[in-house]
Amino acid sequence: MWGTRSVLLPIATLLLGGCAGLRHRWHGNLSGGELPSSESQALPADATALGHFFRGQVALSRNDPEGALREFEAAVAADPSASFLRVRLAGLYVRAGLLPKALEQCQLALAAEPDNPEALGLLGGVLSSLGRDDEATAAYEHLLRVDPESQDPYLYLGALYAKRGETDRAVATLKKLIAKNPGSILGYYYLGRVYAGARQPDKAEHYYLEALKLSPQSELILTDLALAYELAGRTEKAIELYQKILALNPQSTLVRRRLGGLYVGQKRLDDALSQFQELEKVDTDPREARTKIGLIYLEKGDPDRAVTEFNLVVAAEPDNWRVRYYLGSAYAERREIDQALDEFVKIPSSSEYYVDARIQQAYLLQKAGRLPDAVHEIEHALSEKPDNPELMGYLAALYRERKDLKGAITLLERMVARFPDNDRYRFTLGAAYDEANDKTRTIEQMQRAVELNPKNAAALNYLGYTYAEMGVHLDEAESLIRRALELEPEDGFYVDSLGRVYFRRGDFRRAVEELERAVELAGDDQTVAEHLGDAYERVGQPRDALRLYRDALGGGGL
Repeated sequence: MWGTRSVLLPIATLLLGGCAGLRHRWHGNLSGGELPSSESQALPADATALGHFFRGQVALSRNDPEGALREFEAAVAADPSASFLRVRLAGLYVRAGLLPKALEQCQLALAAEPDNPEALGLLGGVLSSLGRDDEATAAYEHLLRVDPESQDPYLYLGALYAKRGETDRAVATLKKLIAKNPGSILGYYYLGRVYAGARQPDKAEHYYLEALKLSPQSELILTDLALAYELAGRTEKAIELYQKILALNPQSTLVRRRLGGLYVGQKRLDDALSQFQELEKVDTDPREARTKIGLIYLEKGDPDRAVTEFNLVVAAEPDNWRVRYYLGSAYAERREIDQALDEFVKIPSSSEYYVDARIQQAYLLQKAGRLPDAVHEIEHALSEKPDNPELMGYLAALYRERKDLKGAITLLERMVARFPDNDRYRFTLGAAYDEANDKTRTIEQMQRAVELNPKNAAALNYLGYTYAEMGVHLDEAESLIRRALELEPEDGFYVDSLGRVYFRRGDFRRAVEELERAVELAGDDQTVAEHLGDAYERVGQPRDALRLYRDALGGGGL
C-alpha cells in the first residue's frame, strides 16, 4: 500500500543554521550530574507575601507570566527582606526583557544576602547581557568562591576571559571544570572553541574530539570541529564532517553553504584559498556562548532554562532573529503557545528565519484547532515569499486538511512548475492527484519522480501499488516494489504492496505469506489487515478473514 495516504511535507526542523536539532539530544546532563533546581524551598514569613507567592506560582503553572510578575512584585513589596523572592522576581524580569529591573532586584537581594548563589548567577548573566563584562566576571568569580562546586560559571567565565583576549585564563578556568567533572561535555567543547579562537587548531581538535566521545552526534560540536579543520586547511576532514552532519540534519543551511563552497574550492585552488581567508572567525562572545548553552538545555528537554538563556540574549540584541526563533521554539516546548506565537511573529520577512518561523506559527495554530488562522498566516507569508517551496507545500497540506483538494493541487502544480526536477514535489503532487481519483496524472508524476530519483523508495512503491490496484502491468509493479524493498526492506506497507501484486495474479498462497509479514511489520493498520483478510478468504480460511475484518472495522489491534 502507499503508507500514509495524506502526504504532507515535513515540518521544518526547529533548529537550523548549524545548530543541533531537537531530534538529537545530548546524552547525560550539562554538567554530568543532576541539574540544580531553580525553585527555592523557602517560603515568605509575611502572610500577605505568602499569599502573593502562591498566586504567582499558580500563574506560572497556568503559563501566565504577566500575572506571575504582578504577584511576585506584590510579594516583594509585602516582604522586601526575602532575598529569594527578589531573585524569583529578577528571573521574571529577565523573561520580560526588563534587564535594568532584573539587575536592581539582584543587587537588592545581594545587599541583604551577599553570598546568595542564585542571585550571583543571575546577576552575572544580566550584567553580561548589558555589556558590563568586567562586573559580570566579578559576579561569576564571587559565585565560584561561594559555591566552588557550581559548574556553569566556569563556562561563562571562560567565554568572558576569551572575549577579552585572556586565553590562558580562559583555558585554566575551563580545565578546572573538567578536573571537577571529567564528563562535562561543554567543558571540553568550550576549550576547543577557545583554542580555535586563539588559532591553535591542534589543541582545538583535541578538545572537540574529547567532547564528541561524550556526545558523538552533537551537531554543535561536529560543526565547530569542521570549521576548525577549514581554518587549518584540512579540507577533506571538513567535508567528511559536513557530510556526517547533513546525514543527521539535511536542513542545515550553514553546513550546505560550507560544503558547497568546499566542493567548488576543490576544483579551483585559488578560490579555495580565498574562501579560507574569508571564513568567519570563531566567536567567543558570551552572548553566543549563552545561545549555545540555551540550545543544549533545549536539546536536553529543559526548556525552562533555555527560555532564560535566550531571553538574556534577545534583551541585549532585540534584532537577533536567530535567537528569537529559538526562544519561540523553547516557549512552544513549554506549551506556552501565546508566548511562542508572539516571538515568531516578531521575525521580519527580511530574516532567513522568517519562513521557518511562519511555518512553526501555523503549526502551533493548526494543533490548537485554529486551522483558518494557520491558513491565513501561511497565505500571508507566501505573499511575502511567493516562490518558497516550503510555504507552498505546507499551505497545500493545510488546504487538504480543510478539504480544499483543488486549492492544494493548484499549489502543488505551481511548486512542480517552479522546481520541475524535484522528485519529492512530484511525488506529493502525484499523491494529491490520486486523492482526486486522477490515476493518469498520478502515474505520470510518479513515473517522473522515479526518473528523477531512481532511489525514491516511496515513489517506486506508490507506482507499483497503483498498478497492482488497477490490475495492470503486474510484472512491472512487482519490479518497482522489489526495488523499493531493496532500499527499505522492513517497510510493512511496501511488503503489503507486494502481497497485493500476488493477490491480483491469483497466487493467493504467496499473497498470504507476504501479507502476514506486512501485518507483522505495519502493526494495526486497517488497510493491511483488510488485504490479509481478503487473501485468507481466498485460501479457505474464513474464520481468520472474519477476525481481521472485525479488527479492521473496530480499529483495534490485531
